[in-house]
Amino acid sequence: MADIVLIGGLWLPADVWTDVIDELAGLGHRGLPVSLPGQGDGNAAATLDDQVAAVLAVVDDCDDPPLVVGHSAAASLAWIAADRRALAGVALIGGFPVADGEPYADFLPIVDGAMPFPGWAAFEGPDAADLDPAARDRLAASMTPVPEAVAKGIVRLRDDARYDVGVTLICPEFGLEDARAWLAAGELPELAKARRLELVDLDSGHWPMVTQPARLAALLAGIHH
Repeated sequence: MADIVLIGGLWLPADVWTDVIDELAGLGHRGLPVSLPGQGDGNAAATLDDQVAAVLAVVDDCDDPPLVVGHSAAASLAWIAADRRALAGVALIGGFPVADGEPYADFLPIVDGAMPFPGWAAFEGPDAADLDPAARDRLAASMTPVPEAVAKGIVRLRDDARYDVGVTLICPEFGLEDARAWLAAGELPELAKARRLELVDLDSGHWPMVTQPARLAALLAGIHH
């Protein structure tokens, strides 16, 4: 049984992975969701360092080096884990790690010390096309504003050995050609330096753990580095 550490993106609580974890169990793997400080625990003072520590605590609790999965902005958290620990691999879902010295996710307005979910209008199109109204309502109701000290926290990367870790970029709302074009244009500098990068297509929107849990779990279970 392989351990697969699951990190949700902005606003998401750990239980967003429940269906994926059930599917992974059926495939012989243990899914371990990370409860990120500030996202569902009422800790409005949480920092990016707190979230990094939460990820590393789950990694350190695994018997063997796990596959670490980062969704959306949490691609950076998964990449930080690869920078700090020996991992079996990294999988990134619809997101890309930012470079050393860059803010984690400072791209939406801060309101009363936190960055709230901006509403579905900001995600119309491929991002949310596969979410029906009921799913949108459930997902939005579970979301928590991300503390400012998380969103504006500075990513620190220390060890170039991270570029030797196998990386799978799962492309949900964008295609493989889009990702290749961004890499060629220099827009994804951390991934461009990865020596073992694989691109995998997943026909879904930005939240496949909600809309395509079985297919996502099968993809994750099939990653071998």
